[in-house]
Amino acid sequence: MFKYTLRKCRSRVSSQVWVLLLGLLIQVSCSTDSPLPPGDPDNGGLFLPDGFEAVVVVDSVGRARHLTVDHKGDIYMKLRVPNSEGQGLVALRDSNNDGKADVVTYFGDYPDTGNYGTAMRIYNDYLYFSTAGEVYRMKMDMDSLIPTGEAELIVKDDYKNAEHGYEHIAKPIAFDNEGHLYVPFGSPGDVCQEFNRRPGAPGMDPCPQLEWHGGIWRFDANTLNQTQQEHGYRYATGIRSVVAMEWNQKENALYVVQHGRDNMNRTWPEMYSPWESALLPSEEFFRVEEGTDGGWPYYYYDHMQGKKLLNPEYGGDKKIEADPAKITYPLLGFPGHYAPNDLHFYQGNQFPDRYKDGAFVAFHGSTIRGPYPQAGYFVGFVPFKDGKPSGPWEVFADGFAQLDTIVNTGDAAARPMGLSMGPDGSLYITESVKGKVWRVMYRGDKGDFGQEALAKLEERKNARTNIKNPDAEKDNLEVGLLEAGAVAYNQYCATCHQRDGKGDGTRFPPLAETDWVTGSKRRLIEIVLNGLEGPITVNGVNYNQIMPAHNFLSNDQMASVLTYIRKSFGNNANSISPLEVQRVREELAANQETQ
Repeated sequence: MFKYTLRKCRSRVSSQVWVLLLGLLIQVSCSTDSPLPPGDPDNGGLFLPDGFEAVVVVDSVGRARHLTVDHKGDIYMKLRVPNSEGQGLVALRDSNNDGKADVVTYFGDYPDTGNYGTAMRIYNDYLYFSTAGEVYRMKMDMDSLIPTGEAELIVKDDYKNAEHGYEHIAKPIAFDNEGHLYVPFGSPGDVCQEFNRRPGAPGMDPCPQLEWHGGIWRFDANTLNQTQQEHGYRYATGIRSVVAMEWNQKENALYVVQHGRDNMNRTWPEMYSPWESALLPSEEFFRVEEGTDGGWPYYYYDHMQGKKLLNPEYGGDKKIEADPAKITYPLLGFPGHYAPNDLHFYQGNQFPDRYKDGAFVAFHGSTIRGPYPQAGYFVGFVPFKDGKPSGPWEVFADGFAQLDTIVNTGDAAARPMGLSMGPDGSLYITESVKGKVWRVMYRGDKGDFGQEALAKLEERKNARTNIKNPDAEKDNLEVGLLEAGAVAYNQYCATCHQRDGKGDGTRFPPLAETDWVTGSKRRLIEIVLNGLEGPITVNGVNYNQIMPAHNFLSNDQMASVLTYIRKSFGNNANSISPLEVQRVREELAANQETQ
């Protein structure tokens, strides 16, 4: 094609003009830097350090997990579950460099077990990706956006300890420089109890789950049809659940950010207050060497004290510490329940020098921080030097949730999930609610970038409810909410369901300890909005009365009364927010209009 073009040009232009054209062609062909596209006027809703801009590459392609960007700037994304056509991979291309994907192609035909497909990485000209139970690869094609050939099975999970359940099944992947593939196998439960998540139940000691779970296993990146039992090598142990994992090329070492255990107040209410449970245990940032033992399930990390403490399931009293000679301490700990879901060490040259070699972490956001606001939902940054953090962690990108206070996870408009760098040094970010993708670029003067450029993000770190440590009293969302809910309940509900929530036993059903109240939030909201009539069975007793619609209640009133009944009468379910009520109300109204 190129030679043909030259022959045509020689036949049509003078030698002098030809020299000028040839010089221009050489200059263009030798240039490796394409101009950056403009950012969106609102940066796609993101708050970024001064000098940075963001453009939304694509708005919604499905519930996205991890992504990778090839040397041409094409984007490949893994969906949590395949689409209606059975395709769980997405390729995006911006063919005119305006920052927006004008080619969106779904592909992939492979067996998919579970609903936690996660990984997407390029290694040695292959596109590697994972489902909940498998790691696959497809050969990249230099002349095509879509890889060629069938998906090859690299690793299949043989689900050891499945009889105890299997909760932390996401499979991120990483590659070293010697042909190895690293895959975490998360813990089947919370803290290795014989009766998983039962309040006060002791942990099993020694923990049998550690034989096949709670660690990182190493495989050959190029061998097909491997299983953990036959081919995997346990590289590290005592690591509960990992979704954020990256091989640091500069340090030639593996790094992970671990999800800590869950709600400590629920299982040990006499020992941990709701405030402590919201902040603990820390999300631990590890450098993982061969033989690393992160301490799970016996120990957790308290970043406020800088201590690794024995879990209460194993006799811990908030004072007994781990022996650092036996248990690996993290490089640092983030506040609890931020949900770190991807990790990227920046090697590009587009960003200011302070970002070089540092770690970006995508915090997907908590689900169990109540009664305090949910936290995370931002991308953080950790400066690095000599393989270790060289300063406190920072906020890099915030605003994904599009809310000041996140009461429940479902309130967030977006949850940052995946991170990858493009060939020009741009940082790409996915989110998991609808599958939006941002491209973050630096357009300022790198020489002028300093602490003042970070000031507004530092302010957000200390002020935003999704980032800062909550105030034990002022940030407790149930203060006032339960009181308002009690007033509304006694006014509109207690006549039938009684003040103790136990009903009258014959005509009006109980609200105490029933799935009708503690189960599906949407079903409960719909009952209050629409009313209910006809026979139902509650806690084994049949009822057949009419409950009138209470759609005259405002969203705030309805949220407060429903939160009250979900947290009273022996119930212990999470809150319902006004936004959740509003969404159901609007959906019901829209459905009525189309009928």
